[in-house]
Amino acid sequence: MAAQAAKLLESVGKLGLAVAVVGGVGNSALYNVDAGHRAIIYDRFSGVKQKVHGEGTHFIVPWLQRPIIFDCRTRPRNISTFTGSKDLQMVNISLRILHRPKEASLPRIYSEIGVDYDERVLPSIGNEVLKSVVAQFDAGELITQRELVSQRVRSGLIRRAAEFDIACDDISITHLTFGREFTQAVEMKQVEQQKAERARFVVEKAEQEQLAEIIRAEGDSEAARLISGSLARNGPGLVEMRKIDAAVEIASTLSRSRGVAYLPGNNNMLLNIGA
Repeated sequence: MAAQAAKLLESVGKLGLAVAVVGGVGNSALYNVDAGHRAIIYDRFSGVKQKVHGEGTHFIVPWLQRPIIFDCRTRPRNISTFTGSKDLQMVNISLRILHRPKEASLPRIYSEIGVDYDERVLPSIGNEVLKSVVAQFDAGELITQRELVSQRVRSGLIRRAAEFDIACDDISITHLTFGREFTQAVEMKQVEQQKAERARFVVEKAEQEQLAEIIRAEGDSEAARLISGSLARNGPGLVEMRKIDAAVEIASTLSRSRGVAYLPGNNNMLLNIGA
């Protein structure tokens, strides 16, 4: 009985080992591709296979094959460079790239570049395109024609990235500054322009005041000429009329004054006007 029990235990142990081996092999024959990812298969005999596997669970031959997973979602990448403009002003410019690999070209990307394709390719081509575009504009144009600069950087970088099967969904300039010497020169120029504007305003104001004085003098001269002509034609009648107008104005002013109770009866008080 003891011998039979020992044989039975041995058989159960072998069966359990076989089930464990089969289970392990089954687990290693499966792999998962998460959302937004793609997989290609490397075969020890035939190399990288050209088929691209989508999301889900897939089978492979254990030991003989292994999956390489790529993240195909759009990812950002920042690139900065310090280069010279057309007028030899140093420019610090930064670029933000939203990129992803082209799914159909994943086998070629893995064979020729590797999984870290963005680390190997984007910094070099980004700096190349930035330097070539910035060199086409002077410092002032980089500020006033920023949209044109951005368009040329975008078209150049999309073209260069396509050579490596990388798709660029968006490219934008996030930072653009100049060297300290150029910044100080621009600030000094602005200050001098403001001073010149103020000086021009002062000169124009003086000219306008001088013109007003001339016009005022000409008006006084014309009034005197008209009065002289009127006196020559009408005699002392105009003077008497002016005295009456002045007397009426004085009387009106005194009548509104609280300190005056009555007016004296002497008509000579009103500018010596006779009865």
